[in-house]
Amino acid sequence: MNTTLPPSPWRVFSVASVAIFLVSIDTTLLFAAFNTLRVEFSESTASDMSWVLNAYTIVYAALLVPAGRFVDVFGRKRIFMLGLSLFLLASLLCGLAPNVESLIATRVLQAIGAALITPSSLALVLGAFPVEKRAVGVSLWGAVGALAAALGPSIGASVVDILGWSWAFFINLPLGTIALWLGRDTLTEWRNSETRVPFDAIGVLLLILGIGSVAYGIVQSEHAHWLSLAVLAPVISGAFILSIFYMWSRRIAHPALDLSLFADPSYRFVNLATVTFGTAFSMMFFSYFLFLIEIWKYSLPQAGIAVTPGPLLVVPVAIITGRIAARIGHRLILCVGSMLYAAGGLWFYLKVGATPNYLGAWLPGLIFTGLAIGMILPSLSAAAVAKLPANRFGIGSAVNQAVRQISSVLGVSITVVVVGSIAPQLIDFKHLYLTHIVLSLVTGLLCLGIDTRPKKAIMQVDSTAS
Repeated sequence: MNTTLPPSPWRVFSVASVAIFLVSIDTTLLFAAFNTLRVEFSESTASDMSWVLNAYTIVYAALLVPAGRFVDVFGRKRIFMLGLSLFLLASLLCGLAPNVESLIATRVLQAIGAALITPSSLALVLGAFPVEKRAVGVSLWGAVGALAAALGPSIGASVVDILGWSWAFFINLPLGTIALWLGRDTLTEWRNSETRVPFDAIGVLLLILGIGSVAYGIVQSEHAHWLSLAVLAPVISGAFILSIFYMWSRRIAHPALDLSLFADPSYRFVNLATVTFGTAFSMMFFSYFLFLIEIWKYSLPQAGIAVTPGPLLVVPVAIITGRIAARIGHRLILCVGSMLYAAGGLWFYLKVGATPNYLGAWLPGLIFTGLAIGMILPSLSAAAVAKLPANRFGIGSAVNQAVRQISSVLGVSITVVVVGSIAPQLIDFKHLYLTHIVLSLVTGLLCLGIDTRPKKAIMQVDSTAS
């Protein structure tokens, strides 16, 4: 184990945050480039083109948890540098792809790199900050990811409109190359002392097949009915494989996913809340563009600019709430944020109509949801790892990010089903807003079970009570 400290936690954070910004922005940037890609590859069907998005989503979700295990066993820096190198190579190949088949294949390679980057970058941040400042560092890491995912379609709309579809991928190269170069000297290696523990290859394979199958089934719901064989067969198969994985993990000494992670009630509630909020977040954000384009008849660049003020609130809010969480824990922040997000959904339901009214109707709702996202998404990421020992940073964060990715797939699928018709009506979006409100309230209830208070805060409460 290398115990050498990096020169500054913020230097490590800067390298890790650049990488997670690129990964997060890539999950949504292609929403804006999709129609342009359909024109470029006109010989391909819409179903074929959808796999440019779906192949990335499924592989990314399936590999996150195994990647977290790789981080803990093989080293944070090593996996991070490997993941970033793969991601940049794949981005270059995506931009050069001559046909849709090549593009899908290189998107799979890009997803592998992204899956390696996500848990390793968070593990690097966790290891770089002292315990008393860890909540701030992780909150900012989560804020960078949330900001990138929210800005993805806006940036994508401008880049694709000005430079062409290839630059939706080439845009990763300059910043990614700088992060790779800086990471070589800035980052220090840390590896689990249990490196001689047998690697659970069977468990990793079961995880990949199980999560990948569930994600595939959810993605299929965008084209088929929820109760159709195309959806139910892979979802049920995935659930069956995951049940086998559970039984396998209980039998062996060193499984790919240590199930004792879930012995902590806070960790269970964090991941349940991630399911509900991740679904609500992707539903609301994806529907923004559909609403502005289909109902208010905005152009894609106009829609991108119209949703930007909300995401810009994420980072400053995360800075403030991260400092508060370091003193009192995450529960209050998450509960208040959930109520605020529900209020944003209620505002859109009551105030936003068919007649364009950006300043009076749209912007206030965007501010509600922007503030809430800054409170919730980074705090969920931070709360998931708040009480984990150092040798579980990678796997613990990977599980939470995998849960978030699956919930994002679910949210997009629900949005497509509810408002994805050729000519969606205002009432369709009203139904979506009601679902958003319910999911937000459920998130708040789940967050009541999260306790990440520092020991000092718990002792102060106990002494006050006595």
